[in-house]
Amino acid sequence: MLQVSKLLRGGAGLAPALVRRAPTVELDWEVRQKSRFDATDSSARRLGIFLARGSVVRGGDVLVAEDGTLIRVIAAAQPVLKITHCSQHGSPFDLLRAAYHLGNRHVPIEIQPTHLKIEPDHVLAQMLHAMHLIVTAMQDAFEPESGAYGSGGPSHAHGGHTHDHTTAAHGHSHG
Repeated sequence: MLQVSKLLRGGAGLAPALVRRAPTVELDWEVRQKSRFDATDSSARRLGIFLARGSVVRGGDVLVAEDGTLIRVIAAAQPVLKITHCSQHGSPFDLLRAAYHLGNRHVPIEIQPTHLKIEPDHVLAQMLHAMHLIVTAMQDAFEPESGAYGSGGPSHAHGGHTHDHTTAAHGHSHG
């Protein structure tokens, strides 16, 4: 079993051609939020993943094995509920309200400009239907927000420089 203990966010610092040629591993959200797990890559190699506690692996990240091998992570398609507003009788504001109510329930949620995604839950689906939203069960990659204070979440750019809003990145806690 090939051991992996290094994670490069989005393949940072690697040539895109190297990342494209790297073997891949498809992982669903349940596995990607663990710091220790076993997997098999596209070259049929067994991998033992041992990342820092609290690590969250995202689609597009690159794992580095003990022998220097790169493995590109793909967010596997899994059952999700895609939530959209009714274009005839609703507005994008309806999605904002839905995100608020889902957040109050501490539901992992992926937020996109035109839709939301959550893991399947019939009670939440009923609540969203009652809010006049369209809820569609489908198979798709799931990349939920990590939370304001979570690690492993996406960073964002301001005027040419990037911010990573994890506690370690900017040296203090907002708790």
